[in-house]
Amino acid sequence: MNKSTKLLLATALSLAALAAVILYFSSSVFLQLFIAFALAYMLNPAVIFLERKGVGRIPSILVVFTTALVICVGIAVFFVVSLGSEFSNMQLNLPAYAQHLYEITPAAVKSYLGVETPDKLSLRLNDVLTQAKGVAPDIAKPLLNFLREAFSSTVALILALLGYFIIPVYLFYLLADLPRLKAFVQSFVPERHHRAYNAKLGEIDRVLGGFIRGQLSVCAILAVLYSIGLYFIGIDLAIAIGTLAGITFIIPYVGTIIGICLSVAMALLKFHDILHPLLCLGWFGLVQTLEGTVITPKVVGDTVGLHPLVAIIALLIGGQMFGLMGMLLAVPVTAVLQVFLRSLAAWYRESDFYRGQ
Repeated sequence: MNKSTKLLLATALSLAALAAVILYFSSSVFLQLFIAFALAYMLNPAVIFLERKGVGRIPSILVVFTTALVICVGIAVFFVVSLGSEFSNMQLNLPAYAQHLYEITPAAVKSYLGVETPDKLSLRLNDVLTQAKGVAPDIAKPLLNFLREAFSSTVALILALLGYFIIPVYLFYLLADLPRLKAFVQSFVPERHHRAYNAKLGEIDRVLGGFIRGQLSVCAILAVLYSIGLYFIGIDLAIAIGTLAGITFIIPYVGTIIGICLSVAMALLKFHDILHPLLCLGWFGLVQTLEGTVITPKVVGDTVGLHPLVAIIALLIGGQMFGLMGMLLAVPVTAVLQVFLRSLAAWYRESDFYRGQ
């Protein structure tokens, strides 16, 4: 290794270490960029499709933005109306819930919570439900207090909050400058390696794009299926539970566990039998089977190609090291590493050492 190569390698390692330090101390900004990057990966194929139809890139981005905004507003209105109706229906059934919960609660727990009679328990549950319905207007103050404690100064707090409001700006520039960004990065690659670089970049692009678009599509499908099944079983808050289970499936297997626990608890409170909890378990099991055998193979395909055991281990390691953000990034990061590991394995099998030459 000559002197210039050593200097180049040292510079690259120093820049990588500096980037890691900056990311560590700017995790909130990194999260905003990650969200914008994920959205860009979702919307970029639609932008490219319009470009191929003869529409300019900027007008294409504006059309895709507007369409996505209208869809998101429509979904938000639907959920607000549906969840309001579900909470109202649950309040009507609250006395029956309180009576059954009172019957199965140990005396020591009743005394500790101050709910010595079913009426007191009903009032307590009604207060909790009322607070849950009005949580949106009242959440700002504790949220701001939490954020103020999480950041070292008022300026940092303002910048962090502002960062989430300008995610659409990040997204716009990412979409607008994505071709130039790719060309800029490629300009640092020696021309003799352009073919290998483009091949590897295309493979990584397929893996990341397939995971982000595919996983979010799977989450949406599961949310709909979970909600429909729980609604016909007769579970209160069916849409809320189904949607929560679908959204949290962005971290594989977590959404299913949450959905099963919540739906079984609601079934036990409402029906006082074993049939409806078993129906909930059966429905989640059926949907999970469909997810593994039909939905994910058809929607995501083999672009990610991680063995389930590898995905679980990656989730556990990511959660242990970096918390929730680590769990969110564990699978896509592992999938990208797998791309390089495949190349390393291919290089090893072509080496003189492996061939015995």
